[in-house]
Order: sequence, then C-alpha cells, then structure tokens
Amino acid sequence: MRAMLLRRIGPVAGDSQPLEPADLPIPEPRPGEILLQVTVCGICHTELDEIKGRTPPPRLPVVPGHQAVGRVQRVGECVTAFREGDRAGVAWIYHACGQCAQCAVGDENLCPDFCATGRDADGGYAEFMTVSADFAHPIPLELEDAEAAPLLCAGAIGYRSLRLTQLTGEGRLGLTGFGASGHLVLKLVRSRWPAVRVHVFSRSHAEREFARQLGATWAGEISESPPEPLDAIIDTTPAWKPVVEALRHLRPGGQLIINAIRKEDADQSELLRLRYPEHLWMEKEIKSVANVTRRDVREFLCLAAQAGLRPDVREYPLADANQALLALKRGGQPGAKVLRIA
Repeated sequence: MRAMLLRRIGPVAGDSQPLEPADLPIPEPRPGEILLQVTVCGICHTELDEIKGRTPPPRLPVVPGHQAVGRVQRVGECVTAFREGDRAGVAWIYHACGQCAQCAVGDENLCPDFCATGRDADGGYAEFMTVSADFAHPIPLELEDAEAAPLLCAGAIGYRSLRLTQLTGEGRLGLTGFGASGHLVLKLVRSRWPAVRVHVFSRSHAEREFARQLGATWAGEISESPPEPLDAIIDTTPAWKPVVEALRHLRPGGQLIINAIRKEDADQSELLRLRYPEHLWMEKEIKSVANVTRRDVREFLCLAAQAGLRPDVREYPLADANQALLALKRGGQPGAKVLRIA
C-alpha cells in the first residue's frame, strides 16, 4: 500500500521533505480490530508537533495522520459494531486502558496509557490502517468523507474546548487563531447559540475576513483589543504571546481555554510580560485541553450532521503531504486541509 512515512525528527520549512513516500504491507486486523481502507485523512497542527519533536513518536518510522475516514475492508474476530463496507473514522484517541481512575469517570483523554493515532500507532497517511473497533467512529450519512475528516479532531477538540467554557445560549466568546478548529467552533456557535457574540483574533488578514463572512461579531489582530470584555477565550495557537494578550481581554472571572498540544519554545520570553494586576487579577482562570474522548468525537459528529455543519476544506493528493504541511505551517489559508488517499 502507498503511505507517507515520518522517519526522522526535523524542520518543516522551505524545501524540506519530512515525510517520505513508501510502499508498505497492508496490515492485518487482530481480534477486536477493523481494517480500514482510508479515503481521506485530515491534516493537523499536531503533525507539525510530531515532526518537529515537540510531541515525538515513541518509535520511528511511523505513519502520521489522525483524522482518517474510510470503509471497513475486514473485521477481526469478536467485532460486532462494524461490518465490511461500513464507513468509519479514526480520531486522535487510538486507545485508552479503560480501567484506570480517569477512564472510570469518562476522562479517558487523561489515561496514563493514552495512545494517539499517527504517533503511538500508524495513522491515516496511508491507503490502509487498523484500529480497535471500540475506538472507531461511525460516520453519519449526511457527511461526505472529506467533510467528516476535520470533524474528528479539529471539530471534536473545538467542541471539547467550547464545553469547557461553560457558555450556554448567550455571552461573549473569543477565538485566538482561526484555522480548522476555530472556524468549526464559530460555525457551531452560530448554529446553536446565535445570541453568542464571537470575537476572532488572527494575524492573517484572510482569516479575519473569513471569520467575518462566517458571522463573527468582530475580528482583529492578536494584539488588538475587542470592543467588549470577553467571558471566555479559546486559544489554538502554538505561541505564547496570544496567551498573554488573551488574558488582558477577559472580564473578571473569565476563562482562557488553551487548546494546543505544545507552545513554541522560542516565544517563552513573552511570559516575562505577564503582569499579575493586568492579566491574572480578578479570578481569571486558565485551563488546558488534553486530547479528546470518544464521547467528544461522537457527539460532535452527530451535532454536525444534525445542524448541517460543514467545514471549508482544501484537498491535496497523498503525494503532496509535505506541501500541505508546509502550507499549514505558514497559515493564512482559511479552512481545513485534507489528504485525498483513495
């Protein structure tokens, strides 16, 4: 089968080609697993974190990709939830133990044995992959494959972040960074809670204009002040400066939800600008988002299908995975990026 392999940790810049094309054997599903023929796989900033070594795979080489959608080709022994021909998706959560204290209360995203698709196990930048049937997700009929792929991570992690803000039918929400996850959160809020006023912070003029087109109340630069204090802000950037700026824009008691697997080391100097009276005084809260649960993925897929929520998608062929990753790193292109595998 065709695949793109990560063989070494390194930069994503210029003419670098961090992923290499490879011809690999088709994997065999073990008991409890399904074999998925991948049709599309979303591209995520987490892949950049893996390649650069900020969240390195425990072994190399590995096939990246954790927003995979395809059709079940074979089922292993004891699988009853899927049949051959069914559509299924695979998200960042590839496995959790199911027995620890965190798993027992539904916080499987915090499981000490959490395994990630495309990092701890081969992912969807390939024509075939295997996954436990318990960690595969049925794809609603209303969603096309390329529409469903970004919902598995960008959408699900955005949904989890939104739930953590505890906003309901009204309020003032900020979104710092406006890539795949941010634009899906905005679409969801506009669909479910039209009274919520959404303010978008982005360094990209194209992304700010895109946010306005999708119904943002206001859109400005990272360092600009919104027209009103915000109840909650979701940060999806890899940098520290937006964190400090966001704290300044919160109302007393407001929440900053940091939805980023890592922050750039080069920007740690921005933390020196953190001033307690301006940024943290008045009981402001900071909360990080770690991974997703199966509940996050399945609830969001259903919400998206019911609400007619569709991501804006730009497709690339599998062979152009390196170019797609570089475009993601550079930013400025609205929407989500998806590899077309088959």
